[in-house]
Amino acid sequence: MSANHAAFNLIFRFVENYVSPIAGRISSQRHVMAIRDGFISAMPFMIVGSFLLVFAYPPFSPDTTWGFARAWLDMAKQFEGQILTPFDMTMGIMSIYICAAIAYNLGKHYVKSHQLDPFMCAMLSLMAFLLVAAPKTKGALPVDSLGGTGIFTAILVAIYCVEMMRFLKAHNIGIRLPDQVPPMIKNSFDLLIPVLVVVLTLYPLSLVIQSQFGMLIPQAIMSVFKPLVSAADSLPAILLAVLIGHLLWFAGIHGAAIVSGMLQMFWLTNLGANQTALAASQPLPHIFMEAFWTFFIVIGGSGATMGLVICYLRSRSAHLRSIGRLSVVPSFFNINEPVIFGTPIVMNPVFFIPFLLAPMVNAVLAWAAMTFDLIGRVISVVPWTAPAPIGAAWALGWDFRAAILVVVLACVSAIIYYPFFKVYEKQLLEQEAEEAQRNAEEENQQVA
Repeated sequence: MSANHAAFNLIFRFVENYVSPIAGRISSQRHVMAIRDGFISAMPFMIVGSFLLVFAYPPFSPDTTWGFARAWLDMAKQFEGQILTPFDMTMGIMSIYICAAIAYNLGKHYVKSHQLDPFMCAMLSLMAFLLVAAPKTKGALPVDSLGGTGIFTAILVAIYCVEMMRFLKAHNIGIRLPDQVPPMIKNSFDLLIPVLVVVLTLYPLSLVIQSQFGMLIPQAIMSVFKPLVSAADSLPAILLAVLIGHLLWFAGIHGAAIVSGMLQMFWLTNLGANQTALAASQPLPHIFMEAFWTFFIVIGGSGATMGLVICYLRSRSAHLRSIGRLSVVPSFFNINEPVIFGTPIVMNPVFFIPFLLAPMVNAVLAWAAMTFDLIGRVISVVPWTAPAPIGAAWALGWDFRAAILVVVLACVSAIIYYPFFKVYEKQLLEQEAEEAQRNAEEENQQVA
């Protein structure tokens, strides 16, 4: 027992002294925060667009004879264009929203220090992104690079434009107008030099890449990032992300927020590729996306604590039983702060192993199920608060085999947590018995 305690202390000191400070600095870095907040701002468009995609491609076999399914398939085929128009204007061009949202959120960090206007930052970044990602061709703007393919470009363009505006402001480069000029007019004129700089820098670069490589900047960037995107979709990368996120959580830092913020660009790129493959009736290429993390790995919240809540409901400890009853409904909606801090799990050596092991086992089992086509793959953005079985089926285009897998994974998590739960329950029962005896002695003394 002492050896285990020493090992835990060694791991905890490493996380506390080395991992946590680095993670804290990363999570509070302004560009990382702007990217994270930008993705969150664009999420409503992607959720609605993904929801409509399921209507366009019903989860039924084309040869089905079931009346309801047949009618849905026929309607979807007849009105495919009309159904997909909202999808094309949301998920289909999601990089536009992401670019503007990131620039806006980054611009807010410079409002006080450099007097930047976040709205103007968003407008400039939007113009710059369209300039390099959708140059006019044969009288129309191509949209091929405005979806998942353009995410990395959107991030880089947004950061470049805002930082360039900050640099110009810091060095007083711009058109100066009298103080009597209305603020909106001053802001408009402040944007003239940045627009000129964007046109003179990004546009020639785009023309060179088009002439030398026959591709737009987003396509060139994607070709550079392609190995990284592929690596991020592998099982080792998934397990590493789960491990880092939960080590941080155990140390008291919201690891899921940090990890998901850094992986969001990969998740959305993978999602865009899956949706493109679905529209082309091709096999879906990617597994690791936000819905995979939310509904298959961390069922009930970080640590896959739904299994632990199940154990708590029948606990002999009054404390754990009350925590279980308090946590069961929030856990169903992937909110597990009551069980995380009510147990507590953070910095509790008894739950260190299952808190890391349960989500990693879930990741392996879910990854295997998708790899061997036992269930489908993610095609939709789903609100993370959706109940896990429903959210999993929704994310996979209403593949209800996913809901069954979620139930199985929750049971597996409960099995992993059970022996550690019994150890902790025994400790609490002893404490409760001692407290009850102490209270009884105090009452007897008062009666005497």
